[in-house]
Amino acid sequence: MSDLDELAVLIHRDREALLSRWRQQVKELPSASNLDVPTLNDHIPDLIDELAAELLAKSDQTIPEGLNAGSPPVHGLQRARDGFDIEEVVAEYNILRGCIHDLAQENGLVLQGKPFRILNRVLDGAIGMAVKTFAAAAALEVQHRREDYLAFLAHDLRTPLSAISMTTNVLERILPAPDSSATQTQLFKTLHRNVQHLSELVSNVIEENTKLLPEQDFRLERRAFDLWPLVESLVQDLDPLAIGKKTRLTNQVPYEMVVYADASSLRRIFQNVIANAIDYTPGGEVVIGARKLAPAGSVECWVSDNGAGIPQERLEKVFDKAETDPEKKGGTGLGLAVVKAYVEAHGGTVSVESKEGAGSTFRFTLPARQIDSAVVSNAS
Repeated sequence: MSDLDELAVLIHRDREALLSRWRQQVKELPSASNLDVPTLNDHIPDLIDELAAELLAKSDQTIPEGLNAGSPPVHGLQRARDGFDIEEVVAEYNILRGCIHDLAQENGLVLQGKPFRILNRVLDGAIGMAVKTFAAAAALEVQHRREDYLAFLAHDLRTPLSAISMTTNVLERILPAPDSSATQTQLFKTLHRNVQHLSELVSNVIEENTKLLPEQDFRLERRAFDLWPLVESLVQDLDPLAIGKKTRLTNQVPYEMVVYADASSLRRIFQNVIANAIDYTPGGEVVIGARKLAPAGSVECWVSDNGAGIPQERLEKVFDKAETDPEKKGGTGLGLAVVKAYVEAHGGTVSVESKEGAGSTFRFTLPARQIDSAVVSNAS
């Protein structure tokens, strides 16, 4: 029996033991540690069978001819979904290479010559095809995230632009009549025109980028800060919108309340929920509050209104992307999706309670700062 035949028979005979040894080593990769056996195996059992067949055939075929062309690319896509990085994808194939070398050595076979070349050709070919599809999937994911971020950002720009427009309208009404040079009138026309132009640009960005589904991966810069001033400044910024709707904004956040969060993201969360509440509470009141949750020390924040409320059938979907009120013109379905994304990025949860005709209360939590137990121990 030739070395090629011996190695093929050995791989076929000890296939399960070879897989078990491979899994044990692959489990040490960070992204593979929590995968179950079927997910971890994926196409590797078939690849082992293909390798044994190549050895028995003593094949000199090219790489694409010697492999099941569908399995490594599909494997690359699967590993992208599993959260592997590209080094881990390469590593798991090289771990298999090492396991086969160990199996051969333990049975008195020396991998050299044609068996060595076939083994490397099959595994290198699998690596090449898997990495190619993995890289393509990763690049597409990055593109989706960038476009999704643009859509979220553009949506958030709508609120301050609306506030600027409302403020301009108020100023036109309360300022003295323009002088004979009409300078004041021209300035207001210019301001209105530019706000309208910016609003159209923002709408275009949103329209082009609201088709995306992947989850966000936000980078947060957390720190401890007072919550009341953040909410109060936002109330002042959104007051022109509230005035336009004859809605009263009330900041009931305790003065001493401190949160551990990304200030910019938290401002976006509150901005979207408050602006949404103003829109549905003409002539009513929107109240912003917060409290500590014992004993964990996390903070619960809420925005409550006595407005129109949300129909029962829409409650479970209000945080979904592209979910918008069918009766609301110009809605994008991104506002509350932004809220959910940023709250969950903080490790918190978001919920809503509502009754038609009686108003809504949106709640979200911000986890307390986690202090390393070793640091606490040393400090004591």
